Amino acid sequence: MSTASIVIIIVNILLAKILSVGTTPIMVWWERRIAGLIQDRTGPNRASIGGIRLGGLIQAIADMLKLVFKEDFTPSHIKYNFLYTIAPAIVFICSFLTMAVIPFADNLVIDGESYIMQAIPTTLGIMWFLAFAGLSVFGIILGGYSSESKYGLLGGIRASAQVISYEAAMGLSIISILLTYGSIHLGDMVNAQSGVIFGFIPAWGIFLQPLAAIIFIVTAFAETNRTPFDIAEGESEIVAGYHTEYSAMRFGLFQVGEYAAMAASSAIIVTLFFGGYHIPWVDTQTLQSNMNIILLILLIILPITTILLHKWMNKNYNWLDKKDKRQKEKNILIKAFWGITLALMITFIFLLTTGLSENGTNIATAVIQIGTFITKFFMMSFVFIWIRWTLLRFRYDHLQMLGWKVLIPLSILNIVITAITVVAIGK
Repeated sequence: MSTASIVIIIVNILLAKILSVGTTPIMVWWERRIAGLIQDRTGPNRASIGGIRLGGLIQAIADMLKLVFKEDFTPSHIKYNFLYTIAPAIVFICSFLTMAVIPFADNLVIDGESYIMQAIPTTLGIMWFLAFAGLSVFGIILGGYSSESKYGLLGGIRASAQVISYEAAMGLSIISILLTYGSIHLGDMVNAQSGVIFGFIPAWGIFLQPLAAIIFIVTAFAETNRTPFDIAEGESEIVAGYHTEYSAMRFGLFQVGEYAAMAASSAIIVTLFFGGYHIPWVDTQTLQSNMNIILLILLIILPITTILLHKWMNKNYNWLDKKDKRQKEKNILIKAFWGITLALMITFIFLLTTGLSENGTNIATAVIQIGTFITKFFMMSFVFIWIRWTLLRFRYDHLQMLGWKVLIPLSILNIVITAITVVAIGK
């Protein structure tokens, strides 16, 4: 195995790990700050390390450390200790593995050899996602059952009823996508979205399959067990549902699994319906042939973005006393942002003046596409958070009605329309 292949494998695994698990403290902090904004309050901003608060991010790190060092208590009435212990791990592992087949960039060619930019370079694609996303609910059911608690059992029963309701609609919506793209490989699906329709609209799945996109996004929310589909842990009704009897890191694994599922769902939605790693109207070949122009544009955008960020930070720190420790935090952050910006600008200038080799152009293309994917990923994650703090929880019977009487008939109708269209245009 060559050095290049080892490096690319490590990079892909790290990307999958960071986006699915490593971003959990950031997502927790982001969610609490957005919730505060929506509810007209400040949100977490008190915890600090040497006066450095990072806008409340330290609070998320403190919460994580609290779970790590908290007593791992097992209630005495638990009979099935193995099932009780393994349940959070099932949720976490299945949620983490769903990210393994997401393509972060187009195939990277180094010295004539092509590498798939996925943590696990398999061609199973969407089938892999469906398999592991569906398995994660078994961890919830086992956790509720093994807790020997009426609240946990009710949460597990609710989760099983919910999965029956939305998994069928999710699978049927994907059939329409498979008919449209003609492949189960996620990389092929993303490349099929690199063109345009009607001469100016990006050929994204959201435009080609709007009904399938709506159904899949709704069922993806149910997949993550987040509001408005969090009936399995409805705290206003059954305390905390399936994880009522859990504490410390076993409880933490359930929470990390939820955010990993949200990350995986955000990634698969971006991949299927929002062009994946492609910049709108710019495919891989166009990006490679115009790399100097792209670098020049980035060279102009970077300092402008940092200047705007600098002004925003000055505005938000002006109300503080000059002796406040957060003024030190502001100065450190501004210096860090400007240092990163200058380093990137120097790199871009060096690349523009010396030129890029074929391998260099391919690597630069992959880096830009990874950055594009991560940007879309965080935008979709914001939608998940936004919806959670906007909509109310579905009632138990309403969820069943939505799944069986609305989503499944609509997904079947969409399959018929898609099949007729595909046959008519001879695709």
